[in-house]
Amino acid sequence: MSDTPNIDDTLFPGIDTAALLTPPHKTHAPRILILYGSLRPRSFSRLSGEEAGRILTRLGAEVRFFNPSGLPLVDDGVDATHPKVRELRDLVAWCEGMVWSSPERHGAMTGLMKTQIDWLPLSEGAVRPTQGKTLAVMQVSGGSQSFNAVNQMRLLGRWMRLITIPNQSSIPKAFQEFDAEGRMRPSPLYDRIVDVMEELMKFTLLTRDRADYLVDRYSERKESAEALMKRVNLSAAT
Repeated sequence: MSDTPNIDDTLFPGIDTAALLTPPHKTHAPRILILYGSLRPRSFSRLSGEEAGRILTRLGAEVRFFNPSGLPLVDDGVDATHPKVRELRDLVAWCEGMVWSSPERHGAMTGLMKTQIDWLPLSEGAVRPTQGKTLAVMQVSGGSQSFNAVNQMRLLGRWMRLITIPNQSSIPKAFQEFDAEGRMRPSPLYDRIVDVMEELMKFTLLTRDRADYLVDRYSERKESAEALMKRVNLSAAT
């Protein structure tokens, strides 16, 4: 069963247990970015994100929010030099984990939520801004409980090569769950957010020191080696 002639042994050294199990540990507070998907004055996706932020702060995280007001549509005559796009990308480069909180609208995440995600590049120069970072997904609904938005965000998180944690939050009839000051009332739905943020912190602390190794792929090492050989051979030929 160990006969693997299609594998290049020089690019397949096996598992580096030191890199995986005993990497150098960062000592700063975990850096978590929260994105939300509505600009309404009483945005329940923002309010639930703020509750998540309070919990994360209590758990020891450094939390920042991105306000998507003014973020242009992708391909609408602007590029990554736009101030709001640059702000978003700088925050994603800064963070080690994210929370995406979106309303469910017409059975899906909002366009505003998708626009924020669409502005995140898979690579920027030699850096992959999202790869190997953790992600928690949350949604709010005006009616009965649904999971369409969180399921969509999970798919996008995988596409962005984020480590999306197993737990998630879905708040039905969100208008009933927040008081006049915008604080979430005690309930099992609030407790679920606590669960999700605890899990996000645990996954972030476990993976942030070894994220580069966790997402290191044989196929990409092979592609890079082949590209290097082509450059070397071209230089030798000239």
